[in-house]
Amino acid sequence: MSAQRSVLEAPANFGDLLRYWRGVRRKSQLDLASDAMTTPRYVSFVETGRSQPSRQMVVRLARALDVPLRERNGLLLAAGYAPLYSGEPLDGSQLARVDAALTAMLDQHEPFPAVVMDRRWDVLRTNRAAGDLFARLFAGEPPPEPANVLRLFIEPGPVRDRVLNADAVAAGLLERARREAVAGVLDPATADLVDGLRRRPEVAAALADPDASAPAAPVIDVRFLIDGATLAFFSVVSSLGTPTDVTAQEVRVEAFFPSDEATDAAWRVMAGG
Repeated sequence: MSAQRSVLEAPANFGDLLRYWRGVRRKSQLDLASDAMTTPRYVSFVETGRSQPSRQMVVRLARALDVPLRERNGLLLAAGYAPLYSGEPLDGSQLARVDAALTAMLDQHEPFPAVVMDRRWDVLRTNRAAGDLFARLFAGEPPPEPANVLRLFIEPGPVRDRVLNADAVAAGLLERARREAVAGVLDPATADLVDGLRRRPEVAAALADPDASAPAAPVIDVRFLIDGATLAFFSVVSSLGTPTDVTAQEVRVEAFFPSDEATDAAWRVMAGG
């Protein structure tokens, strides 16, 4: 983690950043040169600072390495160019169509919970059912701002207290955090959060016991104890295809589905009430 932070957050030249991302993708200079339609000698010269890449070449190299859009802007800045990819807020005019699509997805998933999250697992938006679920989990107390899904389910608190299979859920969430990171790479802040959660004694103990956290089904159910009833949900995560905006690339929708008929029936009664 320290190496990642030093490269991605501290001022770095383009060659260092390019070498870092080539290492992340486990590509040789020959591999990268082939994918970016250039020569290994040129890649070597760029990494050592002997050659200055053009703006077009920076983009080609970043695409060949599948660098997330936010970090592509960092590569452009390090090479002396202005950022290319915008990072508009969800309610901004440029993301109006994305905003409308997310709203429709949340609405269409009623009466079951669905949330919109950013790449740090902070909740940006919920549908009515998710708001109802959080209200029940927090027993009427307001959730923290921002509400971070990893913290809520793993750190001690009212949500974890109401999760009957907390160890399995914690292990599953931490695995998902790395697997579902944007372009497969955690940003430094989220990496710090994940590493800190993994070091918690109760989490470390659960992770060290594969039998205790091994899933017995294709998906990991979250079993809540709410108002004396056990409700089991599993979730499906969706992201936007081929985004060209930083915010659009990083946003995800997590939709919860009942795992059994009893949960379906019980939740519909709760949601209707």
